[in-house]
Amino acid sequence: MLAGVLQVREGRLQVLLWQRAQAPDLHRWSLPGGRLAPDEDVETSIRRQLAEKVDVRQLSHVEQLSVFSAPARVPGTRMVATAFLGLVPADVDPVVPTDTRWCAVDDLPETAFDHQEIVLAARDRLSAKLSYTNLGFALAPEEFTVSELRGIYSAALGYQVSATNLQRVLSRRGVLEPTGRTMPAGPSGGRPPALFRFTSRDLQVTDPFAVFKPPT
Repeated sequence: MLAGVLQVREGRLQVLLWQRAQAPDLHRWSLPGGRLAPDEDVETSIRRQLAEKVDVRQLSHVEQLSVFSAPARVPGTRMVATAFLGLVPADVDPVVPTDTRWCAVDDLPETAFDHQEIVLAARDRLSAKLSYTNLGFALAPEEFTVSELRGIYSAALGYQVSATNLQRVLSRRGVLEPTGRTMPAGPSGGRPPALFRFTSRDLQVTDPFAVFKPPT
């Protein structure tokens, strides 16, 4: 099993990779993962492996992504991999081992085996689900301004999103609500920005036929 763990960091969608210390594909960057224990279900297993191998314990969402079964995906004995998508909120900063790092999805280093394909599949799954579900909750902090949420959606979708349109769409779907609190005003003064939150932090299909599209 492999985990494509994504997070919006420094304004970019990034994935957690670790550097292989043995052949094949020595020193290339790979997705964390491992084998399913006899007494585990798959989600328990992937959460355990992430905690043990790369010290990531604050996943806000995990789902099965796909099975990757190309006969030559790894050298030697044929291996089939079940890949998972995992999301970490933007306000969490896991302390990861020295052989592990966050890498921008749109500027990946040389990866092992078919792991670049898996990363891009995870990105595409996330982008699609942001259109028709409330999955933004898994990338966002508990509370945020509309401007912060716009930055998260823009990074995850790969293009700039209008803050006004995003707030309107998510509010109309009933997934976004004001907290009644504000951020402190900036040094230049002006109206303090309002804080919002997702109405639920469980995955919900909100508009099954919706598709976010880049501006034309």
